[in-house]
Amino acid sequence: MTVNSEKAVPTPTENDGLAPRIGDFETVPEALDYAARGQTGYNFFTLRGEVEERLSYAALRERALDVANRLAARFERGDRIAIIAETSPEFVITFFACQYAGLVPAPMPMPVNLGGKDGYLNQIRLMIVGAKAAGAVGPAALRGFLEEAAQSLPGVAIYDFHTLFDLKGNGVAAKPFGPDEYCYIQYSSGSTSAPKGVIGTQRSVSSNLSAITQHGMNARPGDRCASWLPLYHDMGLIGFLLAPLAAQLSVDFLSTSDFVRRPLLWLRIITEHKASLTYSPSFGYDLAAKRSARAEQGSVDLTHLRVAGIGGDMVRPEALNAFAEAFEPFGFNPNAFAPSYGMAEATLAISFPTLGEPITVDEVDMRHFTRSGVAQPASAVTSPEHKRGFVLCGRALPDHEIKVRDEKGNAVDERVVGRIFIKGPSLTPGYFSDPDASAAMYDGEWLDTGDMGYFLDGQIVITGRAKDLIIINGRNIWPQDIEWAVEKTEGVRNGGVAAFSVDDGGGERIVVVVERRGMSQDALAALKREIASVIQNAVGAPAEVVLARPHSMVMTSSGKLSRAKVKQKYLDGAFTEDRPEPAVAAPRALADSRV
Repeated sequence: MTVNSEKAVPTPTENDGLAPRIGDFETVPEALDYAARGQTGYNFFTLRGEVEERLSYAALRERALDVANRLAARFERGDRIAIIAETSPEFVITFFACQYAGLVPAPMPMPVNLGGKDGYLNQIRLMIVGAKAAGAVGPAALRGFLEEAAQSLPGVAIYDFHTLFDLKGNGVAAKPFGPDEYCYIQYSSGSTSAPKGVIGTQRSVSSNLSAITQHGMNARPGDRCASWLPLYHDMGLIGFLLAPLAAQLSVDFLSTSDFVRRPLLWLRIITEHKASLTYSPSFGYDLAAKRSARAEQGSVDLTHLRVAGIGGDMVRPEALNAFAEAFEPFGFNPNAFAPSYGMAEATLAISFPTLGEPITVDEVDMRHFTRSGVAQPASAVTSPEHKRGFVLCGRALPDHEIKVRDEKGNAVDERVVGRIFIKGPSLTPGYFSDPDASAAMYDGEWLDTGDMGYFLDGQIVITGRAKDLIIINGRNIWPQDIEWAVEKTEGVRNGGVAAFSVDDGGGERIVVVVERRGMSQDALAALKREIASVIQNAVGAPAEVVLARPHSMVMTSSGKLSRAKVKQKYLDGAFTEDRPEPAVAAPRALADSRV
């Protein structure tokens, strides 16, 4: 089967003769069955801003059912299929074919030069193994990568999209997923050492889609979506592949790599097709703002943009202010900003603000915050370097709850910082084939997010993370991955490396403290350059490398590395004499992370 997508003309914004149903479905196949009765659908844009391919929901359903019957002849119901999630009709058709065939899709990232070929092969190999996948599929250009990644994995069938579409059926009709079955496995950790596959069930996904479309974004006929978010990320997969489908809305897709190359193209597509709903991490708005001088008069008109959501990393008021200042002359209404909170383990969203209202930034005295754990408001005499603005991220969606607890598990008062727990029907039942990690995630009905924050006026405010996960420009990076890579460098001892992130309010950056030996200055400089290169190749992000004296690491009583205490030494200036100017991270493509 080949994909002969309808070309050139995008799908319409509104359906003709189909009554809207907003998030009113029990399963993803049921949502597509209904949307296929209209004319809306998905559109895929080129780097030139042209519609390269369109895929109406009607055409998608027809093709997905055809591929589903072919898959059902080759795989057992319930098998997992790992899919490289390029922004293309082929990925979308394959994902929905799995829904109709009762197969569990496990979307995997595209290679985006975030650690080289070996790092990418290791990542997708671990995901294929973690999902216990019976098959793996991707674009023809990456079939060799899949074959190399799976060469030591017997029984994994490898296809490119077109050979998959040409499989022979056997006349047996596929059986779609029901409400009590799986929907997908999503790898949210981004780790190259032990990626965890978040289980999305039809019930949990449908619950979140209903909450997002009905209450979070108040989707309505006439809305249109625009997105550059990758489809292996929960914000792209749930927020802009499935949520618009559940409301029968058209979506205009730009690939993530094309967005990074031409950020203003995102705004041009919004302009030309009058999109009203979009989303981005803070860094996407910041990147667009930095390119705003290139926007020609008349090329950008954001007057139709009703919701400009923010998620995927810490919400940065500086980035939002820069975007609003740059694009208010182009019709952007700052009240369209919708800072929200969530995570893949909750399908996608947990909280939303009231739409159409100004964002609220809480200016906090960080000296008091650091000493007491209380977000005391900054005063008129608080110096600028001791102020930090935190954005309020709304209230829990209907049927969901958020609690902030102290170390003893007790609920805390407003403005007291604690650990964030959530519960509700959108939560995952656990990580696929990882019962220990699944059990550790829950305290009864409550899921431990690993995030820290406080309540203010009934809204949740995110201040950071309790666990060691590093998030850089929307990408999740585990410090162990950095430490293990650096420890292999000649001249570095095992156990003599600590990686962590530092957030001074302008964005996270990676710091890696490495115990050095007695070397000449030239040798130390060469070692620092080599370590920086190793880190870039391992995780695809720059880092500040600090060469510290022997015995600089801090261990717990059980002999484990205490990254928190090494970080505190760094913040206290213990390594000042060895500290270079921090590296500046270039914007990179989004991987797996939080909303």
